[in-house]
Amino acid sequence: MTSAAREILGLGLCIVGWVGVILACGLPTWQVSAYIDGHIVVAQTTWEGLWMNCVVQSTGQMQCKLHDSILALEPHMQAGRALTVLVTLLGLVALMVTVVGAQCTTCVRAGKAKSWIVLAGGIIYILCGVLVLIPVCWFANIIISGFYNPKVPNSMKREMGAALYIGWAATALLLLGGGLICCSCSCAGDGESGFPVKYSASTRRPTSNGEYDKKNYV
Repeated sequence: MTSAAREILGLGLCIVGWVGVILACGLPTWQVSAYIDGHIVVAQTTWEGLWMNCVVQSTGQMQCKLHDSILALEPHMQAGRALTVLVTLLGLVALMVTVVGAQCTTCVRAGKAKSWIVLAGGIIYILCGVLVLIPVCWFANIIISGFYNPKVPNSMKREMGAALYIGWAATALLLLGGGLICCSCSCAGDGESGFPVKYSASTRRPTSNGEYDKKNYV
């Protein structure tokens, strides 16, 4: 696979991962009601997200309510909000930086500066993947700890929702895509030579009869 194809593939994976982060940020299914033992409530299901809580009735009707106060939220909720919004903005910056330095664009003249720009875009995408991983793993740890805590009532126990799995998938895509972009940059730079190529003109000497030797034209 050429460096340009690797770069395009990495950028595509990063864009999909970035969209996944936006989707996970907006979904209210970070944690959902857990149905265990005899405490099965089929009348309604509770969804809890970063921005709102939703109650889904068995009839299909859903009612959602935004969180009233930001400061009243728990630390992992505040961190999840801040980091997912930050990753959304960083992903947009990384997209613009990578497109500017991509080999298929002419925004910047080919050279070391163009390679450094692409490398910066790949590093930003890797940083986005790491930042998304923090709130997702934090939420998962709290949910698992509460689920196996005997002091927590069964009606208050929660399970991991779809948004967490989307966040993990987005993290994997961002890390993989950012790594491919960085690799394409290094591979493109290896082919560049720091020494100028010198060309020497062939010397043609006349023969004894005043004509040029025919071998000079071969």
